[in-house]
Amino acid sequence: MSRTPDCRLDTSGLSCPLPLLKAKQALADMEGGQLLEVTATDAGSWRDFESFVEHSQHTLVEREASEGVYRYWLRKADGAARA
Repeated sequence: MSRTPDCRLDTSGLSCPLPLLKAKQALADMEGGQLLEVTATDAGSWRDFESFVEHSQHTLVEREASEGVYRYWLRKADGAARA
């Protein structure tokens, strides 16, 4: 599965819960099936994004952490309405 994002969001320097809130806003403006890449520096985002996808229709395609930088690839659910 391709990790080439349709949209990139850099939330570096923002504290919890702002990375997740910004990601939700970005997903609302995307079409179903599109991929969002989020970069964050808040360690709490690891838990926040995991919990978010468990309670939404969106998919966490992959995530990685390296040297205090966290990256997430979220695929917007096909049936999710565009805001």
